[in-house]
Amino acid sequence: MSKETIWLAIGFVGQALFSARFLVQWLKSEKEKKSVFPIAFWYFSIAGGITLLAYAIYRQDPVFIVGQATGLFIYFRNLYFVLHERKKLEAE
Repeated sequence: MSKETIWLAIGFVGQALFSARFLVQWLKSEKEKKSVFPIAFWYFSIAGGITLLAYAIYRQDPVFIVGQATGLFIYFRNLYFVLHERKKLEAE
């Protein structure tokens, strides 16, 4: 398998992880009968974002790199808020 094929596979895996977040969010929202973002949404966002960032760096695509890096900051920050809120609620 060539290096290019491996990186293409990594790109598709990253896209699949990133897309899975929408499926997770949709299923949870259907179950709750309201729009919600389960913690898995943020984990899939981070996993997909990291994988896609690696792919973007390999491809040397500055637009893709900036987009994924910015998104990762937001996903990590939102995960922090979720975990911080859970910890706060458990302490009460």
